Amino acid sequence: MGKHGSGWRSGVAMAEVTAQRSSLPAASLSRTLRAKDYFTIAFGSMVGVGWMLVIDDWLARGGAVGAVLGFLIGGLVLFPIGYVYGRLTERLPDAGSEVAYTGAVFPVGVSFATGWAMTLAYLIVCPYEAVAIGRIASFVLPAMNTRELYRVQGYPVYLPHLVAGLCLTAVIVTLNYRGVELSARFQNLTTFGLLGIFAVFATFGFSRGSVKNWQPSFSGGGTMGAVLSTLMVIQIVPYFMTGFEAAPKCVEEASGDFPPRDLTRVIFLALGSGIFFYTAVIAVVSMLQPWQSLIHEHFATAVAFERAFRSRALVQLIMLGVLLSLLKIYNGNFLTATRLLFAMGRRGMLDARLARVHHRFHTPTIAVVFVGLLSAGASFLGQAALVPISEVGSLASAAGWLATCLAFLRGAGGTWSARARVVGAIGAIVAALLIAIKLLPSVPGSFRAYEFAALAAWIALGFVLWGSRSRGNRLSAGR
Repeated sequence: MGKHGSGWRSGVAMAEVTAQRSSLPAASLSRTLRAKDYFTIAFGSMVGVGWMLVIDDWLARGGAVGAVLGFLIGGLVLFPIGYVYGRLTERLPDAGSEVAYTGAVFPVGVSFATGWAMTLAYLIVCPYEAVAIGRIASFVLPAMNTRELYRVQGYPVYLPHLVAGLCLTAVIVTLNYRGVELSARFQNLTTFGLLGIFAVFATFGFSRGSVKNWQPSFSGGGTMGAVLSTLMVIQIVPYFMTGFEAAPKCVEEASGDFPPRDLTRVIFLALGSGIFFYTAVIAVVSMLQPWQSLIHEHFATAVAFERAFRSRALVQLIMLGVLLSLLKIYNGNFLTATRLLFAMGRRGMLDARLARVHHRFHTPTIAVVFVGLLSAGASFLGQAALVPISEVGSLASAAGWLATCLAFLRGAGGTWSARARVVGAIGAIVAALLIAIKLLPSVPGSFRAYEFAALAAWIALGFVLWGSRSRGNRLSAGR
């Protein structure tokens, strides 16, 4: 297997030694995943339902061309970061991913902070999708918007929405509890199902649409307006592109015949596919209808197709694609969040019980149940309360990417060539800029009070868990 195969085995061995040091039995995750599974985990964790639920916001920010350019540029600049993840995973194949990379060269506190930030980036997607399922179902079944229970920041929380979200969460928990093979099959089915539906409606859309509907090209006038319009879209891209780095979290579950060097190619393929998907949907929707007429529509993609084709059947097909997309992104982010918590528990950064592996299903069951309970609980807050946390998720992703690139430059995984270090430096610069445009008050669309409050709450929770880890680990060891 060469040097890569040796690194693969040694990385897993290090993970097992860490588990033994935490007074737990060596982790025994099931090793069955192949290239197809890693692609659907990465792409599936990246592309969700934003192309239906918030595409109106993308068009309002950038206009037709500004939105396309924003996702194109914002996606392309992530390739150096994807390269760093791929190369590091070859030599440090660990479910902790960023936790392992930073832990190799930085103090444990930095490693914990990085892992905690990335946990937020994945974890927040879960309750968001649990809330979104009700909104999507209500498009087909308007009766879902009845029996209002209460309001959060003026937004109603309906009983049918809540029940649908909790039922979906129960399904995702069951899938992930009973084995990664079952979760991977579900991920493959939903991901390729979406791509098939996308091929159908995109082909129809491009055949009927006109670029005349792109005018004006940007939401702002003049050269400066075009730049600002594109920038307003670029700054939200990290949230919608987070997920290409999900595959490394499942690296310890790779089949024995999967070459670790192939993971870089999988990450690149997922990134490229994600960019193509987002830009194609924005382009075709704004070709079917003048984009200004869609910025106040809650389901702008469906509205554009219904107005252009007058076909309810086509719209229902698209809504089926939205449902599949929601299922896969929920499952992919749930899977990834549980592996991060598992790895942090194994290292003693969080309660060591999170690292327990089921003897039959070979899954980190405590971590699975924990994420399920958090997702179910947060879904009671409704859509409004999750918006600022979602913005923080975008910042959290960029912070994790920056820490990973810096660890790469610091020598995590061994010595790298000058060319590889240049790519790593570019990745670090990109991540730093993405953080800056969310924190600098002078940048349009930067953090407001709600976002800073959500960030502070997550940091405070991290401090609490970090401080309580010793007691939890002693209790686990005593059992």
